[in-house]
Amino acid sequence: MTGLNRNILRIILMLSYVAIIAFVVFGISSLYSYLNTGADRSSILHTEIKKADQYLPKIIWASLNNEGRPMDEQTLNTIENNYLDAWYVKHIAYKTNKTDGINDYYTESARENIFNIIEHNVSENITIEETTLEHHPTLEFFSEDGQLAVITDKDVIEYKRLYKNENIVLETKEKSTYKIILLLEDGYWRIRHIIKKEVSNYSENITTVSHDKIAVKGINYYPQATPWNMFGDAFNADIISKDFKLIKETGLNSIRIFVPYASFGKASVNTEKLMKLIQVLDLAEAQELKVVVTLFDFYGDYSVLDWTLNQRHAETIVTALKDHNALLAWDIKNEPNLDFESRGRQQVVAWLDQMIDLVKSVDEEHPVTIGWSNAKSATMLKDKLDLITFHYYEDLDNLEKTYDSLKLETPEKPLVITEFGISSYKGLWNPFGYSESDQAAYHKKAQHIFNENEISFMSWTLYDFTKIPKEVVGRLPWHKRTQAYFGFINQKGETKPAFKYISKQ
Repeated sequence: MTGLNRNILRIILMLSYVAIIAFVVFGISSLYSYLNTGADRSSILHTEIKKADQYLPKIIWASLNNEGRPMDEQTLNTIENNYLDAWYVKHIAYKTNKTDGINDYYTESARENIFNIIEHNVSENITIEETTLEHHPTLEFFSEDGQLAVITDKDVIEYKRLYKNENIVLETKEKSTYKIILLLEDGYWRIRHIIKKEVSNYSENITTVSHDKIAVKGINYYPQATPWNMFGDAFNADIISKDFKLIKETGLNSIRIFVPYASFGKASVNTEKLMKLIQVLDLAEAQELKVVVTLFDFYGDYSVLDWTLNQRHAETIVTALKDHNALLAWDIKNEPNLDFESRGRQQVVAWLDQMIDLVKSVDEEHPVTIGWSNAKSATMLKDKLDLITFHYYEDLDNLEKTYDSLKLETPEKPLVITEFGISSYKGLWNPFGYSESDQAAYHKKAQHIFNENEISFMSWTLYDFTKIPKEVVGRLPWHKRTQAYFGFINQKGETKPAFKYISKQ
């Protein structure tokens, strides 16, 4: 037994020795790795700068005609990246009142002013949300030794929102000119001096689109097998073409479709999905259907630092579709007023205001609207919108009064109800719901009201669905089951009684 105990003790000592050696080697290798990754800004900054994911303002350089040393493209790109990174870390610093990253992009003298502002903001419980949307820099001077650059950044569009004690006390949009000196230090172009000049309040000089009265008879559309995932791997042009032919044969003249922000690639729009979107408009044109394209589906952030990414996303899609014959209008977002409680009304409206300006700056021809969830919200931003659109899921007995009241408030703008309908689900999860006969009676009455009052409409929706993503109505089964039965065609592909009243009679 004594010998056995000694052997066990030896084994324990040997294993302990191996473990200690392994721990020491691991510690040394970790230290070595840390010391050799000092140039990796993402490991230094808690903000982990990835401009392609976080900050992409429009930047347009003036033609190079600078004094001093000629500028090469690679160096100019490095200056641009470091310059925009400097703006981004400053935005983060003012939002969080922390200084992470400032040392990397500002020299000692330049960062002192930023630190003073942060110190003041902390003492006064102030935070600032800000971003820049456009830059127009001119390279004025590049030193012979390649260590110093001077630029003038004209017409910088800045948006700022100042909070004190967590309440918004200031919201402003400015156009400014900056004079900047940058020094090359440790491989970084750091800002040495930045002077703000010629500040003025900024507003887009964009007017509403003039057009004849729009007579819309339409429907919201998803293929039955792929609701809320129309442009995914199961995309099928033949099915969509058949559906569009059916829609046209019912007497309808338009459809409303949705572009999900995240799955379309956010700022870097997925080329394959964009081609599918264009193909959908081609198929609609073949059936002489017009298309309302709803942007930013399933987006709900609205944060100021997201704005440059949102603009890149919208700019890409609007540019690709703006000359398409099937395009009827742009819907900035579906039911954004439902986010007022969770995101704040002022923040959501400010974002909508900015996206309206962006879309109109790219496409001056097609109307722009917002798909408000109810008529009560539909007067917001009415002066900037070309169409006033809203959804109506309330009692049809009140529709005429609601519509007439809204017409009085927006007398010069066409009105379109871009969603309406009722579910025909009546079962375990909703025993007091409506039957298919009730649904048919509802649509018959709705079409009568539309016809009598010359109301443009787009119903929800062509099909009943078998699967409803939780992102649409949540996980509760009674919500999902109800949402699945709004269609005019059931899950077996058979027309329901309401199909007779899909259009005006």
